[in-house]
Amino acid sequence: MRRYLPDRFTVMLVCTVILASFLPIQGVWAEWFGVATDIAIGLLFFLHGARLSRDVVVAGVLHWRLHLTILLTTFAIFPILGLMIGFVPEDILPAPLYMGILFLCVLPSTVQSSIAFTSMAGGNVPAAIVAASGSNILGMFLTPLLVGLLLSTTGDAGVSTDAIQKIGLQLLAPFIAGQILQPWIGNWIRSKKKILSPVDRGSILMVVYLAFSEAVIEGIWSRFSVSDIAAVVVIDMLLLTVVLCITMFGSRLLGFKKEDEITITFCGSKKSLASGVPMANAIFSGQSASIGAIVLPIMLFHQIQLMACAAIAQKYAERARAKEEALAKVAAA
Repeated sequence: MRRYLPDRFTVMLVCTVILASFLPIQGVWAEWFGVATDIAIGLLFFLHGARLSRDVVVAGVLHWRLHLTILLTTFAIFPILGLMIGFVPEDILPAPLYMGILFLCVLPSTVQSSIAFTSMAGGNVPAAIVAASGSNILGMFLTPLLVGLLLSTTGDAGVSTDAIQKIGLQLLAPFIAGQILQPWIGNWIRSKKKILSPVDRGSILMVVYLAFSEAVIEGIWSRFSVSDIAAVVVIDMLLLTVVLCITMFGSRLLGFKKEDEITITFCGSKKSLASGVPMANAIFSGQSASIGAIVLPIMLFHQIQLMACAAIAQKYAERARAKEEALAKVAAA
């Protein structure tokens, strides 16, 4: 039962949204907090670059069929499903929330949770590390391009050159710097995971607080009803269910081994809150779209995917144990 409960980070996200709803930051304080947030996000992606071992990249990159399958799911199947959701009437799914779902569909995969669930289920962990990390690297280029492409099909403005430059400076440049310094500091950073992990969560909480403070000032809670939020939850659940079925059964049809099926299922179905929130802040800053409305579907999807994937990983692990026990009985007989 415990695996279905919200994790600590999700509780912190909810508390951050509540804090922003009652005590939104604004004025000069918001400007200084925005600078501090940019620095924290830069540090986050620097650490991502420094953590990624080149030995792991070399070991996993040769499994090209697996990586191509995951990338096609992340950056092709998800966006197609996002466009199909556009047929939902606007009185059920308001346009700003649909834009958030569409943005969700073009985000890269998660890193930490994809690897953790793959390991828990007995999947191909080295391939998961490469696939999830590679998805995030490519996402720095593909996500803004896909946002511009998909928003143009829905009649909204595309992504500005300034937004792409901001992503390059705030996300890509620190990541490259971390990769350059990885041979010297990589082992130390990986050994200090418990000390450095607050940077991951703290930076996301800072961006969420800043985004929702702006959204509250703009009147986000007066714009959307409980039924609007419920519609996003249902659509997020249906979206995840469809992609999980595609990755799980599709990998079997393509002839992947069970270990690779597990990796494809978890890496292909996940979407990164850690990359999504700062990207939304960079891409939609200064536009008419409310960043709070853009981020809300991602936050909801984050918790839904954690609960669903925890249950699936547990099932994979139980089946693997049952198979080992059966083989052991046959050998003993």
